[in-house]
Amino acid sequence: MLAHADVWYMFPDAIRDPELLNDYWNILSNDEISRCERFCFDRDRHRHLVTWALARTMLSSYADISPKAWEFGNNQHGRPHISGPVSAPNLRFNLSHTSNLIACIVAPELDVGIDVEDCRRNISGPAIARRYFSAREVAAFERLTKNEQAAAFFEYWTLKEAYVKAVGRGISLGLARFSFELDDRGLRVDDPERRPARISFDGLNEDPAAWQFAQYTPTPHHAMAIAIRCGVGKDLEIHLKEVGPNLESC
Repeated sequence: MLAHADVWYMFPDAIRDPELLNDYWNILSNDEISRCERFCFDRDRHRHLVTWALARTMLSSYADISPKAWEFGNNQHGRPHISGPVSAPNLRFNLSHTSNLIACIVAPELDVGIDVEDCRRNISGPAIARRYFSAREVAAFERLTKNEQAAAFFEYWTLKEAYVKAVGRGISLGLARFSFELDDRGLRVDDPERRPARISFDGLNEDPAAWQFAQYTPTPHHAMAIAIRCGVGKDLEIHLKEVGPNLESC
């Protein structure tokens, strides 16, 4: 049976129309509105508003449920999941955001995780890699040139974040307890000849064959990775869809 997942993404900085934003507010639950109002900075309030308006609206494309009617809970690590209404289908979803990019992945009955990052961030990739990556990843990372490291860091980081979000643990799982092997031929992540990233585990009771991963560049300066628990070799169809300010797929 074909497995499939949809990735919906949008650019929040382009959404400034007051009437449109008011429509977004009307979609959110009271708890989401309260959380939004607790943010100190306008940019964080705006991002939270757009993120949950996107999630609610996209979920409604899978079922005859209004965007406002969805109910959510969180596990002990803060990962959100659908808790209602009772008519809700068995959908899994995950969210991620960074500078001017919000993404939501949805899949029927499959554990999924997504991470997006702005590659223009001024960070010390080698120092972070040595602190958080596995020894195998650090060794592979340090064999790269400085320019190669700049891109590879965000590839590793988004893959690792996507995986820990898919299992619902977050970074408390320990990012050094599993390793990713990347295609080492210098191919872009969107090159069809590039081999998908592969995962291995060190001390975790997980099966590498249970997971598939994919990487994308929704813009020239954004990195995206997704993790799906569907089995290596299983036919998997992933649809990447840009969403406009009216919350409609472009």
